[in-house]
Amino acid sequence: MAGMKETHDDGASSSQRDRSTRVDASVAFDGLTETIWRLRQPDGCPWDRAQTHASIAKNMLEEAYEAVDCIEEGDAAHLREELGDVLMQVMLHAQIAADAGEFSIADVVGDLDEKLIRRHPHVFGESSGAHDAAEVLDIWDAVKRAEREGRSAPQEGPAGNSASAEGDSEASRPERPEGLLDSVPRSLPALMQAEKVSKRAAKVGFEWETVDDVWRQVAEERSEFEAEAPGSPERAMEFGDLLFALVNVARKEGIDAESALRASTRKFRARWSAVEGLAWREGHAVEDLSTEELNRLWEEAKAAE
Repeated sequence: MAGMKETHDDGASSSQRDRSTRVDASVAFDGLTETIWRLRQPDGCPWDRAQTHASIAKNMLEEAYEAVDCIEEGDAAHLREELGDVLMQVMLHAQIAADAGEFSIADVVGDLDEKLIRRHPHVFGESSGAHDAAEVLDIWDAVKRAEREGRSAPQEGPAGNSASAEGDSEASRPERPEGLLDSVPRSLPALMQAEKVSKRAAKVGFEWETVDDVWRQVAEERSEFEAEAPGSPERAMEFGDLLFALVNVARKEGIDAESALRASTRKFRARWSAVEGLAWREGHAVEDLSTEELNRLWEEAKAAE
């Protein structure tokens, strides 16, 4: 009937269901927060109490990659579990910080909420809504640029005015603005980091015009690689330059280099597993086969795909 709220089979309105979900999430989050706190207490878990930010830093990466594996495999059941493991790392780091009097999980959540609202003016602000995902990314970049400029703005003096540039010493000059690439984490996987820094530089005009131009750069980097002595540090550096140029080919083609390499590695692993299976059925271990025999099995495995 007109004027009645939309209901579901259980008779609850959509707004009631949304509120119930929020309440359930809040209760669950509070319970998890207390559990992590309890583990870090003097009579809690010796392992948890002994941890520092540094000691468990690598765990954050490992858990995140395990979650990505589930996403790529389309494994929703295990994704639920792995997301929990990622969240546990966030909660434990926050509790370690709280124990040191640095910040709490409430600070983390509050800061994130403020950032999301600030970086979505097309949703929460007075600006017009974005029409597509590309426009959202442009808005996101503009807000982040304003944040960098705000963090590096000169401080005002006692009278409310910034210091005069005339006669200023080095010590009194405004702090150098945050660099364009400074916020790209150096701990990212190499391909992902290369793509992010090159994309940042391209946005301000440091860019090749066409993908053919990048391929010419790849050829140039290969020549420089081959000109260096085998086994030398210089040759290794040139190889890195070659990889960096190839990442830019991927970027210009709209390909995510990290995902592409992960997919290729996954394909290689599947084929190698098939090769091992074929060798086992023939009564051999792959370690005992010649290169020619391995290539034959490889082609068989490839054809079977």
